[in-house]
Amino acid sequence: EVQLAESGGGLVRPGGSLTLSCTASASEETFTKYIMMWVRQAPGKELEWVARINTDGAVRWYADFVKGRFTIDRDNAAKTLYLQLNSLKTEDTAMYYCAKPRYCNGDNCAIEFRGQGTQVTVSS
Repeated sequence: EVQLAESGGGLVRPGGSLTLSCTASASEETFTKYIMMWVRQAPGKELEWVARINTDGAVRWYADFVKGRFTIDRDNAAKTLYLQLNSLKTEDTAMYYCAKPRYCNGDNCAIEFRGQGTQVTVSS
């Protein structure tokens, strides 16, 4: 089973930035075949999709609430997925998970597996 390990979360002030990383235990060949995504879950709220990237990184999709602020990227040789978070808001506070979707129907994706998450807290 492929393991995903996120890192890079922390406490940041509103308007600040963070870079999240997610490294897969899969081989480079396997990771390259995966569409990948970031999802997040705030306390008391449901899991919500944040961003998705296709296998070679040429196509990216974003939830409306992060467009222009977050950037998803990947390095297949390093088997690593990234999420650059800029202009952070207090409402971005959540546990962020990288995940492999089983399938997607528009913006709705069923998760096949995900990591343990990294906490992002935005507070003054």
